[in-house]
Amino acid sequence: MPSLHRSIILVGGITFFWLIEYAVPLFKFKYKKFSHAWPNIFFTLTTVMVNLVMAVLLLKTSDWVIKNNFGLLQWLPEMPLWLYVVLGVALLDLIAAWFAHWIQHRLKFLWMFHLIHHTDNNVDTTTANRHHPGESVVRFFFTVLGTFILGLPIGVIMLYQSMSVVFSQFNHANISLPKKVDDIMSWIIVSPDMHKVHHHYVMPYTDTNYGNIFSIWDRLFGTFAKLDNNKIVYGVDTYPDEKENTRIAFLLKLPFGKYRPPVGEKAPADQL
Repeated sequence: MPSLHRSIILVGGITFFWLIEYAVPLFKFKYKKFSHAWPNIFFTLTTVMVNLVMAVLLLKTSDWVIKNNFGLLQWLPEMPLWLYVVLGVALLDLIAAWFAHWIQHRLKFLWMFHLIHHTDNNVDTTTANRHHPGESVVRFFFTVLGTFILGLPIGVIMLYQSMSVVFSQFNHANISLPKKVDDIMSWIIVSPDMHKVHHHYVMPYTDTNYGNIFSIWDRLFGTFAKLDNNKIVYGVDTYPDEKENTRIAFLLKLPFGKYRPPVGEKAPADQL
């Protein structure tokens, strides 16, 4: 898929979900939408730049595994093309999204980079790509690792990356869906209400619902959680200053500052 087409998907997705946010917002934020979007758009651009610079590594890895018949999917018995694609996308989602996300919450060094994503006090569709350049490199590494382990052709990788962008924009979007629709959806894919729990400002909810495309991984590994929308407070307890969290210079330097341990709170047993 040409870079131009992927850029159209990125811009088109943000525009589409942004317009829906005006029509059916989940929360009525008291903020200037364009002002809020600026730092998130800046980090979206840095993410695109990192991916473009490192794309050759991903391409060469994919070419090598296909040429050498290496990787899990290369070693499985022959299967229908549709099954091969579904397995490839799902397993890459496990390694490049769920596992990469999980480990960033477990290692302090990686958490300091990922923290920028959680400092958004008004989560909407532009939050989806709010990643420090350092985190973009980490996430790209896990995409390359997944490609190597699974033995994926570049076509499946491009499909996954395109789906990943759109699904992330969708589940971060400040949109209100009928609760039953959202609940049913969350059994298969990561729905907006499901992912909003992950952006609640305190533990243990911050360490739940890591998925990006498929919700099966959180359910399988015991990291799935629910929380009523009216109880959700966005942001992160260690960096509560909303004005500071909109300053690009501050966010770029944040990973190199001192680690602040989370305060945390107890979750009702029926919600975890």
